[in-house]
Amino acid sequence: MCIRDRLEGFVPEFTIYNAGESFADPTIPGLSSKTSVSINFKTHEQVILGTQYAGEMKKGILTVMFYLMPKRGHLCMHASANEGKSGDVTVFFGLSGTGKTTLSADPERKLIGDDEHVWTNDGVFNIEGGCYAKAIGLNPESEFEIWNAVRFGAVAENCTILQDTKAIDFYDESVCKNTRVAYPLNHIDNAKNIAVAGHPKNIIFLTNDAFGVMPPVSRLTQGAAMFWFVTGYTANVPGVVAGAANDPVPTFSPCFGGPFLVMHPTHYGKQLAEKMDLHNANCWLVNTGYAGGPATKGGKRMSLKVTRSLLDMIHDGSLERCKFVEYPGWGLQIPVSVKHKNVPDAILNPRNMWKDQTAYFSTLNTLARMFKKNFQARFEEKADDEMKAAVPKEITPSHI
Repeated sequence: MCIRDRLEGFVPEFTIYNAGESFADPTIPGLSSKTSVSINFKTHEQVILGTQYAGEMKKGILTVMFYLMPKRGHLCMHASANEGKSGDVTVFFGLSGTGKTTLSADPERKLIGDDEHVWTNDGVFNIEGGCYAKAIGLNPESEFEIWNAVRFGAVAENCTILQDTKAIDFYDESVCKNTRVAYPLNHIDNAKNIAVAGHPKNIIFLTNDAFGVMPPVSRLTQGAAMFWFVTGYTANVPGVVAGAANDPVPTFSPCFGGPFLVMHPTHYGKQLAEKMDLHNANCWLVNTGYAGGPATKGGKRMSLKVTRSLLDMIHDGSLERCKFVEYPGWGLQIPVSVKHKNVPDAILNPRNMWKDQTAYFSTLNTLARMFKKNFQARFEEKADDEMKAAVPKEITPSHI
């Protein structure tokens, strides 16, 4: 999971003690369970107790980088990145389940990395030497690059084996839903041999909006980019529990990496805004979630073909040349028409996909209130006026 090739003269500065089979003592002040992942910045040590999830090792080092890199003027990012044939770089931010790994593995672009990067004064580099992808439902039709990377030298976690073929059963959730595969970067055919690239041309925030009210693609101003970055929004669909409401649940994880941040989220937000401004980077919000209604009430998942087509338009510059209008109440700039065979114009404005307009406005405003409540509680005190202006507002049909 970390860089495999040791540089000449390199001396490791942090030591990871993975004792996941041993439990933490919850009676110790500061601990609330038998699981703990602790980092000591003075002794340069990480200790893992009570969890055998391999991702804790790499995320511990990500936390270290979130502490060290800002001190050097660099932005640490919980994000994937790839590079086009002309050297243009795209960075993808997104929480689990939004498609960060899937969308960065693009056959037309070189993969820089799928999860952890740093944006320096010279460009971006990958912290890791491989990828750590979700394995559930993995198949060659929808995610060939990742599926093809699972071969000798890869490691499968929480997966089971088919008895007749001895192949991995990517559809078996009997161990847990969070099945994973880890593989070196060189298992991706078009990955960069040296995972370093130039400054990003496009920044993409991915969200899996289970409420069904987010546009499939939106262009963000610098103030809106800071707001959506520090907010780190996605929404999940809870499992059905007897007697419980089966409604989407919003997740707000600052900078798309809340558990790993060491400084206040607005510090990283200002870093991002400064780098975007300095290097003239565009920022987009892409919804890989639902349209036409909430996920639990008839909404349909956004087609991967639609999402990939919009990303292609971002990369070739054609989307930026489209006509945009404001998505009322949210300050998002959405295209009126993209003239692409895979992207019907109706889907570009979420309102068009809802049959029940009363339910649409009710859901839209419910989510807006959730955004406002989260912002007031966590960020308003340290936010500037431009970021405050990007907070979603409730609207009625009369605003349209």
